[in-house]
Amino acid sequence: MQITDPTPPTTDASRAAARRQQILAAAAQCFREHGFHGASIAQISKIAGMSAGHIYHYFENKEAIIGAIVAQDLETLLTLTAELRAACNVRNALIERAAEGVLDQLDPASAALKVEIVAEAARNPHVARIVREADEACRRELMVTIRAIRSAAGHDDTPGATADMVEVLAALFEGLLLRTIRNPDLDRRRVAQRIQLAINDLLDQPG
Repeated sequence: MQITDPTPPTTDASRAAARRQQILAAAAQCFREHGFHGASIAQISKIAGMSAGHIYHYFENKEAIIGAIVAQDLETLLTLTAELRAACNVRNALIERAAEGVLDQLDPASAALKVEIVAEAARNPHVARIVREADEACRRELMVTIRAIRSAAGHDDTPGATADMVEVLAALFEGLLLRTIRNPDLDRRRVAQRIQLAINDLLDQPG
């Protein structure tokens, strides 16, 4: 008689994915509250509600956890750029979705975590490589998106000009991380509207 496994592989995979997310959420909280070096695996395990050994089953160390957090953010951005390029009007879609991006960047919890990761990248070569590789992938996809918008408007930009526009766009959004920490009372809606106008102007600049 054949004995079947009562737990389908998909269930095991789903459970593992849920455990990973549980660990990432706990680690994110610890990194925000204690910083990368102040946060310990013991603290993460306590918040996650699992043993330290269980955490090491999924992640080799804290740097691997940061890698997973950065990879998630990258996946979100890559999905966004794919959706933008699939829109009927890529330019309008970019400007419209920019408002959502502003609100996300101005979220204090999100900002605290991202700033902590970048700060660690400034002193940790391994984390710097993780962050820079993700940034390169982001810039590459944004360049394709910006080039599509500009080409549709009749612009024939050099790769360097497109790269410059992407850097300005990145600076606009990454600067928000510091602004929400320095000035938590800023009007998010008005800032989002101004950044939408700035993006609109940027897309019309000469190459």
